[in-house]
Amino acid sequence: MLRPDTFDWTAELAANWQVIRDEALAIYQHSEAIPPLREISPDHRGIVKDNAWRSFFLIGYGHRQEENIARAPRTAELVSRIPGLNSAFFSILAPGTEITPHRGVTKAFITAHLGLVVPDEREKCWMRVDDQRVGWREGEWTVFDDTYEHEVKNATDETRIILLCQVERPLDQPGKFLAAALMGYVRRSHFVQEAKENLADWETAYAKAEKELT
Repeated sequence: MLRPDTFDWTAELAANWQVIRDEALAIYQHSEAIPPLREISPDHRGIVKDNAWRSFFLIGYGHRQEENIARAPRTAELVSRIPGLNSAFFSILAPGTEITPHRGVTKAFITAHLGLVVPDEREKCWMRVDDQRVGWREGEWTVFDDTYEHEVKNATDETRIILLCQVERPLDQPGKFLAAALMGYVRRSHFVQEAKENLADWETAYAKAEKELT
């Protein structure tokens, strides 16, 4: 686990966590129109077996989702100030969700979770990173290297919502150059292009759900 105060940008977002939470909750009113992550990102299909993990993307692998950003403008403004931001999205775990052990693909990034809506029984909603079990607190960051094996479980009857940010790890040269080259390759890959197309389809579905409830 990494200390959040190591990163200057964490303080401003934590100070505005309630604004971010309110935008997330407004979006969550149309929860069934928020895409399951397994339907966006092909590499997540093997770690969660159902649609209980949903993700509302503002930025994915550097690609801005403009219609989604318009629904969470203050959050988008705040995350846009994060140096080296790769992805930012609301990550939503339904009651009973289990995400099986898995690892990220590169140490070029760190992963940061800002707690927005956390079940009352916090001890039953947790993440294991390597040999550490951690939970979330509303308004606080959890920052880690996702290349360590990690798993998640929400064994409560409440939903958990966080803001998940994937950020370039601060590196010196030549590591910074190599990480940038890798990220350029990843962003052009079939995997990311497929995810981008899937997100566009879900933006359309979400807009339809909004209209049906107005």
